[in-house]
Amino acid sequence: MPRFISLVSFTDQGARNVKDSPTRADAFRKMAEGLGVKVHSMYWTLGSYDLVVTVEGPENAVTAALLKVGSAGNVHTHTMRAYDATEFAKVLNMVP
Repeated sequence: MPRFISLVSFTDQGARNVKDSPTRADAFRKMAEGLGVKVHSMYWTLGSYDLVVTVEGPENAVTAALLKVGSAGNVHTHTMRAYDATEFAKVLNMVP
């Protein structure tokens, strides 16, 4: 199943309501699971991004979950497909 890493930034709205962030995170987890997406981890971070989230699921379901959370207006996401060593080796085998 594909894995993804999202770097998440609060919008101005999300920063104003930062105390609600844990509650919003729980709601995201439940919504994502309802779409067939497993949330592996959520870490609040310091620096350029406010959270790092790792998820696993079908690409369309992950996309839908991230679009839905983004449309609430509290966060912006930058998402990357993640490969473990075995998966990446398979990709490399396809390179001529």
